[in-house]
Amino acid sequence: MTSAAAPGDDLCLRPATELAALVRGKEVSARELLEAHLARIERIDPQVNAIVTLDAEGARAAADAADAALAAGAEVGPLHGLPVAHKDTHATGGMRTTWGSPLHADTVPARDELVVERLRRAGAVRVGKTNLPEFAAGSHTFNPLFGATHNPWRHGLSAGGSSGGAAAALAAGLVPVAEGSDMGGSLRNPAAFCGVVGLRPSPGRVPTWPAGLGWATLSVQGPMGRTVGDVALTLSAIAGPDPRVPIALSEAGASFAAPRPAQLRGLRVAWTPDLGGLVPVEPVIPQVLAGVLARLEAEGAVVEEACPDLREADEVFGTLRAWLFEATFGDVVRRSPEKVKEAIRGNAARGAALSGADVARAELAHTRLHEQVVGFFDRYDVLLAPTTQVLPFPVEQEYPAEVAGVPQEDYLGWMRSCTLVSATGCPALSLPGGYTDDGLPVGLQVVAAPRADLRLLEVAAAIEQVTGPARLPAL
Repeated sequence: MTSAAAPGDDLCLRPATELAALVRGKEVSARELLEAHLARIERIDPQVNAIVTLDAEGARAAADAADAALAAGAEVGPLHGLPVAHKDTHATGGMRTTWGSPLHADTVPARDELVVERLRRAGAVRVGKTNLPEFAAGSHTFNPLFGATHNPWRHGLSAGGSSGGAAAALAAGLVPVAEGSDMGGSLRNPAAFCGVVGLRPSPGRVPTWPAGLGWATLSVQGPMGRTVGDVALTLSAIAGPDPRVPIALSEAGASFAAPRPAQLRGLRVAWTPDLGGLVPVEPVIPQVLAGVLARLEAEGAVVEEACPDLREADEVFGTLRAWLFEATFGDVVRRSPEKVKEAIRGNAARGAALSGADVARAELAHTRLHEQVVGFFDRYDVLLAPTTQVLPFPVEQEYPAEVAGVPQEDYLGWMRSCTLVSATGCPALSLPGGYTDDGLPVGLQVVAAPRADLRLLEVAAAIEQVTGPARLPAL
């Protein structure tokens, strides 16, 4: 998937931090930046299928308003004038929000949900919505409304999911910032497949509102970008307390805007190629990531093979996920089972069959798991692991049925390198960790102690300095 460069492409491929400074300094107008991205969307997205709803005229009006605000000397937000696309599960007032489902093909919410509202208040210019699996279930982006999103690195391969449209749009230079959500890897997995950065923040760091299950911690919303700095800048706009969200954390978002790279000398790094032997991984993935570990050691980091005990994480994630699916989708499945894919029906049915004792056992295990990781991060500053167990696979394949020769029980099996980490409640991100010999990106998962989101960003920024800027696909 290659094409000749077009005017404005240079703008589309620069980091969001640079673009924000250019707009704020009036070196580039918001309208000029938008037009460059709209032209690239028109030229490239038909092959990628990342942006499923586009509002060019609404975006032009917002960009013009952003330029007028600057001209009037108004105080502007950290993302002022930057084009942004929202995951199609996130409600956008006046813009279609489908959840990738025929049941919502024509749904137009009356108002923005909180993450969308915060990005707008930070000055971002809404361009449209990004593709996802039906109801965001699964880590491969396809649905009956819009079809599959293709990986910008190689047409015909998966972009991951469920925030696959967002990751593909970033890698393809269609938008400089994006957002998504992550229950079992939906920000990290597509970031790894597409060679960008996806952050799963600590639960409550980015408050989700409205939400029927306000106390739930398994699913979070978070930012994506092409660099750690871009992700941190976006996090600064969407993080921060909200009194309507019971688990919201109190730190202001601005504290995350520009993390200083951590000192690598003496950094205590735990490395696990397979999460303590719990998950099979295609051998090429740790082979590629070995290069990062060698460079960290050369910079003075102390790298040891170690992993917290995650043996109870499967029960925690599986039980709580099923309970959430029943609470969220149970009524839909009972009303219109033929209009919902089997993965959702199956998870909702599992949730309906749970007893109170089942959920209680999972919550007890959840507490033990939290204590386990707190003790582990007393000994280590950060945990490194592969983000994914496989490389991007063909878009026609619903999910990998085996990993490294090991058969997988269901469509969640190949995602356990992320789901086990989700169960811990630790903040985690996927960072480009290298490339295979045939040019596919490999993601490095970086995990920090519970609520240590700033420390996570600082370490990730230091690793990014060592590995160098991520490549972008030639499009």
